[in-house]
Amino acid sequence: MNMKNISRRKAIKTLIAGGAVWSASNVSAISSATTSPNEAILTSTPLKGNIRHSVSKWCFGGYELEEFCGICKSIGIESIELLDPKDWPIVQKHGLTVAMAQGAGLGIDRGFNNPKLHDELVKSYEEIIPLVAEAGLKNLICFSGKRNGLTDLQGWENCEKGLKRLIPIAEKYNVVLTMELLNSVGHKDYQCDHTVWGVELCKRIGSPNFKLLYDIYHMQIMEGNIIDSINKYHTYFSHIHTGGNPGRAEIDETQELYYPAIMQAIVKSGYKGFVGQEFVPRQKDKIASLAKCIRICDV
Repeated sequence: MNMKNISRRKAIKTLIAGGAVWSASNVSAISSATTSPNEAILTSTPLKGNIRHSVSKWCFGGYELEEFCGICKSIGIESIELLDPKDWPIVQKHGLTVAMAQGAGLGIDRGFNNPKLHDELVKSYEEIIPLVAEAGLKNLICFSGKRNGLTDLQGWENCEKGLKRLIPIAEKYNVVLTMELLNSVGHKDYQCDHTVWGVELCKRIGSPNFKLLYDIYHMQIMEGNIIDSINKYHTYFSHIHTGGNPGRAEIDETQELYYPAIMQAIVKSGYKGFVGQEFVPRQKDKIASLAKCIRICDV
């Protein structure tokens, strides 16, 4: 078969269908037929292993999960995240994990800062937490919800009451409830929108089974000072997300953050969790874009 006459995606499908063993050399062969020599090098050199790489599936919605697993494994990515329980076995079948699980709760806008939702939220998380543990996973995402006129103090108190009802079961199953820090511009009125707000909630709950998802893209919008926040607060993070700002595009030279320095700070801090790529690719070749961004973070 002449690789020059087929697309990268068709080539990948052919390899998977034929039961080919994925490796850096496989991807390099595909890349060399469809991309520049520099892009081919991105997929042929082993990763350094200082950063544990993950990726959010929703950013690459055009790929079936089975296919995407093969692609990620070839690039050196260890995890595909923000997946529901039905998808976990598919990822694990390919020797990957789900660094951030989802499947419980009522979405971003309806979270633990609303006491009227506590019973429903607690029931939902009580059902999913044992499944997370059974699958051998660790982190389960949760949200504060919209502020809806609440003060910071009211938000902390409400979230604390609701989440403390779940801490015993989270500790029993060794699952970390992880609240995501989001910007309140795009996610209008979201309450957990600053690192110090989330850290204070962690202190109030006082359990290693409640931590934060530190999203660099969102926190650059809200507060900047990314490396300083990592240095000060990394012990409160169970997961980290990337994303280029402005626009959540690639984390390359097209945006305002310099990710190699950020990754160096993460490594130096001693953080041992995953770093999840959560950018929406603008390049035509989305897989070359993903491989490039993984290499940017490979410090």
